[in-house]
Amino acid sequence: MTVKTFALPDLGEGLTESELVAWRVDVGDLVELNQIIAEVETAKALVELPSPFAGEIGRLYVDPGATVRVGAPIVDFEVADAGGGAEAQAAPTPAGVEREPVLVGYGPPVEGGDRPQRKARPSLAHQAGPAGGDAAVSAAITSPERRQDVEPGAATAAPRRSTPPVRKLAHDLGVDLISLHGTGEDGLVTREDVLGASAHHAGSDAEQAAAAPAGRVPAERAARETRTPIHGVRKLTAEAMVRSAFTAPHATEFLTIDVTPSVELLERLRASHAFAGRRLTMLTIVAKALCVAVRRNPAVNAHWDERAQEIVRFGYVNLGIAAATPRGLMVPNIKDAESLDLVALAEALEELVGTAKAGRSGQDALTGGTVSITNIGVFGIDAGTPILNPGEAAIVAVGAVRRTPWEYRGEVALRQVCTLSLSFDHRLVDGAEASRFLADIGMILSDPGMLLTMV
Repeated sequence: MTVKTFALPDLGEGLTESELVAWRVDVGDLVELNQIIAEVETAKALVELPSPFAGEIGRLYVDPGATVRVGAPIVDFEVADAGGGAEAQAAPTPAGVEREPVLVGYGPPVEGGDRPQRKARPSLAHQAGPAGGDAAVSAAITSPERRQDVEPGAATAAPRRSTPPVRKLAHDLGVDLISLHGTGEDGLVTREDVLGASAHHAGSDAEQAAAAPAGRVPAERAARETRTPIHGVRKLTAEAMVRSAFTAPHATEFLTIDVTPSVELLERLRASHAFAGRRLTMLTIVAKALCVAVRRNPAVNAHWDERAQEIVRFGYVNLGIAAATPRGLMVPNIKDAESLDLVALAEALEELVGTAKAGRSGQDALTGGTVSITNIGVFGIDAGTPILNPGEAAIVAVGAVRRTPWEYRGEVALRQVCTLSLSFDHRLVDGAEASRFLADIGMILSDPGMLLTMV
């Protein structure tokens, strides 16, 4: 058997590091060539890493949640001397670490069967190799959960199995995962385990406080501050929002309208055979209205190319939908949304939002958007001043739909009312163009039949 070391490859995005989100394998697993072995999060997307070798997992260098630089070792394979598996282009090798060439691209899919049985996985701290290699590994890996002083030669408890959201919750609540007994499948630490441990610690703190002499603060108490490293999608989003806010001159307009006819239309469509089993919401109607309004007001579907000193107008609509996900704010987009009918648009929206909330949006879905919608109404918010998705000229915020006293046919009646907010890049869109665009969307929502006059 020969030991092959796989280093984190260059994922082709010009990035120097990635966060290892989860392992799909464990020490002792037998893997096939191109079998998915791990998920890593770059600043742009969640990426699945295929195995460059066929063999047995010998060592995992990195805990989930660690940030790893490109070229740092992440896993060892034990492969048969005669075979060896597929090898691709080499990545930089830290001093003192010997390894085989690492994977850069993706190979053909491999037909896989059931997941292999696992052997007991030792702690990563007990898998240490030669001193020189471990020094290189330590220099290449930064883990927020492992920044603690350890006496040389001291034993380290095995890390508990958990998911990234559970680890974040434990970090925020100050709960030590190593001390927990997981109640999930195969000992997985669950959200309930962490919350239970947090409640227990809170109760202990209260008892200590009650027993302490007056004026004395217990030595152990809940932290008044928590610090979370900024990386991955959160870091990219922050940088992009700052760049957008201080590059594009933002202007915002508001329009409050009676959307009762659209609400009634939704009820009829949901009862129809065409939409059976599909999730149809006000966002679907707004998305369709926006696509029609873009055709009549193309200035809002454009990009300011600073380098070329050109205004680029798009003849298609890649409709971005802002989504709050466990990985932070993401704006995946529906390609060629203007070409979809209402049924197809509803399907695309459901798939897009579901994929984003599951943290599975790929790089293709997160790039190439031309105009966006943010649905702040789901949080009970009426209006706002959204920041443009970088590179786009307009974004529409959809407020909550509320039953409100409204003038209707010369009388006051309770109607379904909604406020639309439009932020736009004033370099590309002047006030008249923005106003016509927003008015067109409002006209369709307040009287869907007007759509027939616009197409």
